[in-house]
Amino acid sequence: MSLNDELSDLLVISLEQAVAAPYCGLLLASAGARVIKIERPEGDFARFYDSGVNGNSAIFAWLNRGKESISLNLKNNDDKNLLKKMINKADVFISNLTPGSLEKLDLDYAKVNTTNERLIFCEINGYGNSENAKSKKAYDFLIQAESGLCSVTGTESNPSKVGISITDLSTGLTAYSAILRGIIQRHKTKRGMSISISMFDVMADWMNMPLLAHRYMGGAPKRNGMKHTFIAPYGTFKCKNNDEILISIQNNREFEKFCKNILKKESLHKNLKFKNNPERYKNRVELDEIITKCFSKYSKDEIQKKLDREGIANALLNDIADLSNHQFLKNENAIINNERISIAALPIKTSNKFQIKVPSINENGKKLRSEFN
Repeated sequence: MSLNDELSDLLVISLEQAVAAPYCGLLLASAGARVIKIERPEGDFARFYDSGVNGNSAIFAWLNRGKESISLNLKNNDDKNLLKKMINKADVFISNLTPGSLEKLDLDYAKVNTTNERLIFCEINGYGNSENAKSKKAYDFLIQAESGLCSVTGTESNPSKVGISITDLSTGLTAYSAILRGIIQRHKTKRGMSISISMFDVMADWMNMPLLAHRYMGGAPKRNGMKHTFIAPYGTFKCKNNDEILISIQNNREFEKFCKNILKKESLHKNLKFKNNPERYKNRVELDEIITKCFSKYSKDEIQKKLDREGIANALLNDIADLSNHQFLKNENAIINNERISIAALPIKTSNKFQIKVPSINENGKKLRSEFN
C-alpha cells in the first residue's frame, strides 16, 4: 500500500505570494488537498519575474500547479468579507504577507479563531514576531546573508548566495511539515492552532554545523568553493580535456579501495600522512596533486566508470542543460495558458486528483464567489 490522496478532505486557503507559502501550498495540493490561491487583483507579483514559460515566470509555473486562483481586492469590504467566509470553512489558512498585514485586515489568528476553532493558521514571516522583527522586511537572499549562509558559501575571496531560493524553499518545507503536525494534533484535540514560522529561524537551524564550529571548535568554516571544511579527498578534480569530476571519500575503507583500485598505489593508504581523515585533510594539497595526476590521464567518462565500478561516490559537474537531459531526471507535464510544458516531477506525489494545470489570474473567481457567497 502507498500514500494516496491522504489530504483529500482538506480545504486550504492560501493568501500567498512569491515562493515560501506557494511551495507549501504546492506540496499540500500534491497530497490531495484543495488549495485556493488568493491573489491581488493584478496577480501574484511572482507571475511577472519573467515571461519565459508561456507568458508566466518559471517560478510561478513551478510553484502553482494544481491550485485554484481567485483575485480579491482586500481594501474592498465585500472581497474582504468573502475571504473571511472562505477562511471560516477552511481547514488550513496560510499567509506570507508583509508583517502586520493580517492584523490590519482583521485576519489575525485571534480574530479568525473565534469563528473557526478547527482552523490551522500558518503565518510565514521574515524574522519572527517581536516588535523589532515585525518591522523588518525579508527576502530570500537577504536572509541568506543575515543568517551567515553567504559567509560559508562561495570561494575564499568571494562570498555568494546559493543559486536557488534556498531560504524560501526550506521555509515552505518547514511550514508544510508543521501543518501536517497540526493536522495530527487537531485529530487528538479537535481544535486548531496558530503556527508562526520565521525564515530566519529556519536558516539558523540549517546553519547549526558552522554555528557549533564557531562556538566550540575554534572558528566557523571558511569559504573554500567546492572543497569541504573537514573532509579529504573531497571536491572537483581535473580530468583529460580540462573536464572536472567530483569525488567524496568518507571513510578509511573507501580510501583504501580508492588508492588500490583507482590510483593504483597499493600502500598510499598506509602512509602516515593519509592514514585517517584528519591527516588526509591536513595534507590535502599533496593528496590532491596525487589524485589530479592520476585523473588527468582519463576523460571524465572513463574515470567515472572506474569510480562507479569501485563504489566510490562521484558526480559530474553538470550545468542545467546536462540536468535537462539527465538519465535520472523524472519529468511530468504541466499546462499553462493552454499549452503543455515539461517540468521536473515532484519527488513524492500521492494525489491521483492532482491537476497539472497552472491557473491564470482569477481563473476560478466566478465559481468561487458563487460557492462561498
